[in-house]
Amino acid sequence: MTVRTRPQRRRTRPRIGRRTPERAPGATAEAAQQPLPQARERDAGGPQDLAAYGCACGCVFEAPVSTTVGCPHCGGAQAW
Repeated sequence: MTVRTRPQRRRTRPRIGRRTPERAPGATAEAAQQPLPQARERDAGGPQDLAAYGCACGCVFEAPVSTTVGCPHCGGAQAW
């Protein structure tokens, strides 16, 4: 009696699935020590609410962000 069997096939492609990478033991501790984005911004002095404006007279200046900004050189209103 002859029995034919299939040869064992080996996987040539990696399994497709959702796997989490193995992390180093200190990786979770480092992630817990990192500050939140809000805390980093606060530690850096808060948001910078300045904008650079260029006037038709050629003056380029920084001023607080606003809908009405006047040129310090000629007094002309700047469009936002």
